[in-house]
Amino acid sequence: MPAGDHLTNPVGRVPSRPALSSRFRAVLFSELGDRIADRGRVRFPAYTPEGRRRPVTVAQRLTAYWGQQVFVEAEDLCRVRLCLAGRETLPEPSEARPR
Repeated sequence: MPAGDHLTNPVGRVPSRPALSSRFRAVLFSELGDRIADRGRVRFPAYTPEGRRRPVTVAQRLTAYWGQQVFVEAEDLCRVRLCLAGRETLPEPSEARPR
């Protein structure tokens, strides 16, 4: 098997950047949407300007799809949080400290 074959599609061509970007946005929409639907919020790493734009776009698409506002908040320089209205400040179960 020649080097790099694992990166090609069945036709033998590497998908274009727009095609990969479109697939990535679809996966984010699905995965982040599922997490938000289950928990009301999700954290996402955002290390670059493009990485910070992606969750904003996903939030806009989810808002249109669900008819319910999905907010995006910067937690720090490297992470954003997407959440439904009313879930902006509630801790996630993993954040709760045992008493």
